[in-house]
Amino acid sequence: MNRLNTLVLIALSSLLVASCSEETSVEETAKPSHPLVTSVDAVKKDFSHKIHVPGTIETDEDVLITAEMGGLVTSINVKEGQKVSAGQVIAQIDASVLASNAQEIRTQLSYAEYMLKKQQELHKKGVGTELELEAAQNQVNSLKASLQSLDTQRGKAVIKAPFSGTIDQVFAKKGQMAGASTPMVRLVNNNTIDITASISEKYFDKVVIGTPITVSFPNYSDTTISVPVEYVGNYIEPTNRTFRVKSTLKNNKYFLPNMLAELTITDRSVKDGLIVPSEAVMKDQDNKDYLFKLLPTQEKSDNGSPLLKAKKIYVEVIDSYDGEALIKEGSIKTGDKIAVEGAKGIAENVVVRTK
Repeated sequence: MNRLNTLVLIALSSLLVASCSEETSVEETAKPSHPLVTSVDAVKKDFSHKIHVPGTIETDEDVLITAEMGGLVTSINVKEGQKVSAGQVIAQIDASVLASNAQEIRTQLSYAEYMLKKQQELHKKGVGTELELEAAQNQVNSLKASLQSLDTQRGKAVIKAPFSGTIDQVFAKKGQMAGASTPMVRLVNNNTIDITASISEKYFDKVVIGTPITVSFPNYSDTTISVPVEYVGNYIEPTNRTFRVKSTLKNNKYFLPNMLAELTITDRSVKDGLIVPSEAVMKDQDNKDYLFKLLPTQEKSDNGSPLLKAKKIYVEVIDSYDGEALIKEGSIKTGDKIAVEGAKGIAENVVVRTK
């Protein structure tokens, strides 16, 4: 490379360095000297804190009706989906052997009662003995007890609905042998259902009988109902530290047992509370809550908008929910400007710009 080319390269390099220095200087000059934050006013409004917990649908009238005695199923008198009344016959099991035994005992009872009558007549005449009379009376009582026992067993061969409801499923078939405790049908009555949930014990003092509940259903996204708490458990489950709550829904037409539900419980409700955005509240190294209140200054930015000075204010947060913090009145009052976005990047007495 000759001397001329070397001089040209040096000149070009100098121009490039000068150009970069000039751009950096322009950027530094254009860079604002005051941090930019957004602010909102502290306001008074109604505040509610809610608990969201999963729940389930239950009913006391959801049972498997089983056979109480073994035997041949002679008839099934219902079909799936059929509505039945309390006491209606659902199925029958063969009880012919029991019927024969009962007839035999009735014959024996008739003879025993005849013998008892004769012994009583003899006793009145002073012929029969006291022992013979007692033996005859005992025989009659024993046969009556046996007959009553057989009648009770025969009654168990007739399976009846314990309450009114709908036959959800039929398990047994005519001609099938059924053993004791064999499921015959499932009977369900969903007219009255219970909505239950398990709630963390830290809310035990806040959830009481009468606390309102809003219930939504994942499979019915457009359906929401409101019911009060009707029962609060008296036991803390040691495995997950929860207690049970329950509400009852009557005249139900839509919901089924074991259906999932989502419960929203209002555990705190404050009227005209002092509210600031939760994002504005921060914690210091001692785990104390604070925020920055923005105070007016005499300074103005380059575009003429007023500048504000950040003042660190310690606050007591009573509760927070859904992006809002309920704070105790005192150091902050209604109308105070509070730094929100950008507040984490400023410090005490820093002058800031606002959007």
